[in-house]
Amino acid sequence: MKVISAVFLAILVLAACNRNVMTGSKLTLDNYNQITTGMSKAQVEKILGPPTSMETKDMLIFKKTIWRYEDGQKFAQITFKNDEVDGKDTNLGTQ
Repeated sequence: MKVISAVFLAILVLAACNRNVMTGSKLTLDNYNQITTGMSKAQVEKILGPPTSMETKDMLIFKKTIWRYEDGQKFAQITFKNDEVDGKDTNLGTQ
């Protein structure tokens, strides 16, 4: 009975953190929907955690950075312009 209670408590704790219960990933539709234009990289990282991969391009008049998050077939891509969210894309909610 203690084991069942411990497992149930662990699931509740993970769910409360807006993480995928199965993988522990913070890449959820609820978290993705919290990301808005103008947010800083620190704000995004607080919500989604560190990106799976990132790419930065210096466009002369501004710096463009793309953070990509992946969890199996699910992904989210956050685009920053001069270190602020400029756009986002995902396939969350379509699977």
